[in-house]
Amino acid sequence: MKRKVDELIASAKDIWAGYDEHPFVRGIADGTLDKEKFKYYMIQDYLYLIDYARVFALGTVKSTDSETMKLCAAYVKQILDGEMDIHKGYMHRLGISLEEAETTKPALDNLSYTSYMLRAAYDGGAPEVMAAILSCAVSYEVIGRHIVEKDPKAAEHEFYGEWISGYSAPEYAEANRELEALTERLIADCGDERFARLKEIFINCSRYEGAFWDMAWEMRA
Repeated sequence: MKRKVDELIASAKDIWAGYDEHPFVRGIADGTLDKEKFKYYMIQDYLYLIDYARVFALGTVKSTDSETMKLCAAYVKQILDGEMDIHKGYMHRLGISLEEAETTKPALDNLSYTSYMLRAAYDGGAPEVMAAILSCAVSYEVIGRHIVEKDPKAAEHEFYGEWISGYSAPEYAEANRELEALTERLIADCGDERFARLKEIFINCSRYEGAFWDMAWEMRA
């Protein structure tokens, strides 16, 4: 039986296909990306992840059962203590202080994206929270996997290898399968009208992901 979460992911298939061909992603994959662009991206993505964790935190508030509450709370910790470790490592190598990162203003595209996610979470329930966060989590896995499938040595690059290996790691994929299972449990019984809204949120967040790559490539304010 096809899962509804698979239908969500399939709805943005064409949008996600463009990520692999984006010059910023290609630059990471072949190691040619200007490090100043990557530095800009790291700071903006650090700011994004703070709000991303807040969306999960809203999931704990919106949860109607203790299991969902515990899982959302665990993801807040995982983001702040796990995924951000990749960023902190790169920030150290790039000479970015924590103070600099946390006092930098989010770019307009970044602010628009996180504001949309937070609004969807505030206005909806736990299903809307999961629809808002799923695109980012799974699309990064897909990007990382496609990079190493095309060139296994990309994960050994002296600079970008850490980023590639982090998002192509089995542990990251396993966490995403748990996230998909949680999402499926929450949305499986949604009626057509609500599921259409969840799909709209997922597609919009996928579009925002594409805009985020554009923003990073152009270093937009």
